[in-house]
Amino acid sequence: MLYRLRVSLPDRPGSLARVTQLLGAAGADVMQMTVLEQLGGRAVDEFTLSWDGERDIAALVAAMQRSVGVRVEGCWAAGEVPGSAPELDVLGQVARDPGRAVATLIDAAPTLFHADWAVATRGGRGRQLVHQSWRAPEAPALPALTPMRPLAFAYEGDAIGHGAAAPIGASWLTLYVVRHEGPAFHRTELERLGRIVDVALGVLGERGAAKAAGGTG
Repeated sequence: MLYRLRVSLPDRPGSLARVTQLLGAAGADVMQMTVLEQLGGRAVDEFTLSWDGERDIAALVAAMQRSVGVRVEGCWAAGEVPGSAPELDVLGQVARDPGRAVATLIDAAPTLFHADWAVATRGGRGRQLVHQSWRAPEAPALPALTPMRPLAFAYEGDAIGHGAAAPIGASWLTLYVVRHEGPAFHRTELERLGRIVDVALGVLGERGAAKAAGGTG
């Protein structure tokens, strides 16, 4: 089983080493680590872990919480581990098949952000569902918003969760990505989501972006 673990810890020498030692002693194999934030004397890190599926992940969370100065902000199923440069893989696919650029972004978003599903919509109040990833509900209960920049929101549809939304160019298209476990989307995740969309649009160019906005399926 793969899990995503987000922890807050003191931002001082030795803190990260102590956390990784705790993970190893508990039987977790660290597959990937990302620093989300360093602010106010604390750091927020996320780990992708390989964990024996026959063991309760709650035991690992409890062990982390007993460590002085460590706060567990979330632990949730991670799905698959992205490659070494997942954004480049996605952008390469966008460049190869610009007509499916939006569909490519939506299909990739759950893996890139350790989420459950993603969708794209067109329009404001009377919006239309343009594309959805394979685990998305048929009629997702999305909030009535048309974001000007990436933002986080609380998802209160078929199952409670956390979402992120980002505009796709100036075409009234919006990308939504939702996870039902784990913490809210961190600001660094929102920034990364915005950059991926912006670079994809840059790869497409003006004509390619217009074609993708009108031709997704």
